[in-house]
Amino acid sequence: MNLPATPGAVIAVLNCGSSSIKFALFDAGGAELPRQAWWGGKVQGIGSAQPRLQTQDGLDRALALGGDEPYHDALAVIREAIRARLGEVPVLAVAHRVVHGGAHHAAPLRVDAAVLAELRGYIPLAPLHQPFALEAMEVLLQQRPDLPQVACFDTAFHHSLPLVEQLLPLPYAAYERGLRRYGFHGLSYEYQSLVLPERHGELAGGRCIVAHLGSGASLCAMRGLRSVATTMGFSALDGLMMGTRCGALDPGALLYLMEVEGLDVHEAGHMLYHESGLLGVSGQSADPRALIAREAEDPRCAAALALFVRRIVREIGALVAVLGGLDLLVFTAGIGEHQAEVRRRIVAELGFLHLGLDDTANAANAAVISSAGSAVRVAVEPTNEEWVAARHARALVRP
Repeated sequence: MNLPATPGAVIAVLNCGSSSIKFALFDAGGAELPRQAWWGGKVQGIGSAQPRLQTQDGLDRALALGGDEPYHDALAVIREAIRARLGEVPVLAVAHRVVHGGAHHAAPLRVDAAVLAELRGYIPLAPLHQPFALEAMEVLLQQRPDLPQVACFDTAFHHSLPLVEQLLPLPYAAYERGLRRYGFHGLSYEYQSLVLPERHGELAGGRCIVAHLGSGASLCAMRGLRSVATTMGFSALDGLMMGTRCGALDPGALLYLMEVEGLDVHEAGHMLYHESGLLGVSGQSADPRALIAREAEDPRCAAALALFVRRIVREIGALVAVLGGLDLLVFTAGIGEHQAEVRRRIVAELGFLHLGLDDTANAANAAVISSAGSAVRVAVEPTNEEWVAARHARALVRP
């Protein structure tokens, strides 16, 4: 790495999921916060028989998280690893990616006991992530009450949505109670709003759709670098088909599963979050790469891929209609950044927009993958949610 061996101070970022915790340290000792993390890693396999600590400098170590609270144990491992790496270098703040900030939080905020209690109310809306971020905050509040913590919300970027994009077609009283479309992946989209003008100039401020395609997936339509429409709504189940999540679903199908097939609310929730999407349709994998390798001999793998692409294409078409056209299409996140074949299939079905793909550039995951004659620029831009969170935390704690 071409970063200082010993920063003057750091901002730590935690991104907590149900079975993994990613962490990153950003050098906060200079005038500008570097976009590349100074150091970081992850603990994965929490709750499994083989948890591991992996860091970006090559450490890969098996862990023993055999207690009653393996998540607490994993956080303790990360604290010790950071302490050993930093020595006397101070941590100015810890930034947390928090999936849901509700209707009121349009900006990051400092965490205290009252904030923590409020955010617990959003756990049912983001059960895969929300409780684990809050658990990390609670542990740190108990053990290091002097250390500033900052909650950075994935919903905040979408507070620019117009009312027509917030409303659900339910009785209006439901909206007043907080049942509305929130939108997610906001830290990723916020990063794109900052970096795309650097790469694409004025084009980025026009009619832009960003496709955040990973194990979770969504689209965001931006105009003037602000969110004007997005595919995820009230919860992180909505919109696109995902790795194990269903995406948009006829509510009548859910009623049928519960009323006729007898699923209770917990069983239905588990199906929609963990047993659907690419994994559910294919019966094989949530990873498109594995499905592409098997699709020639397995019709279900082929069907899962076709449905995944079709749902993305359908939603892009809907967002193009909202924007009144399209100037820039951007792929980001794990699938969007690295899986050229998925991008190729999506662009091929968008031929009505006169998109053209440069196959060589696409295979290389280049920054611009559209052909010279394409009517719409197609780009690949790696996301950087951790830097966005660190940037917000530094701004809140800087004297």
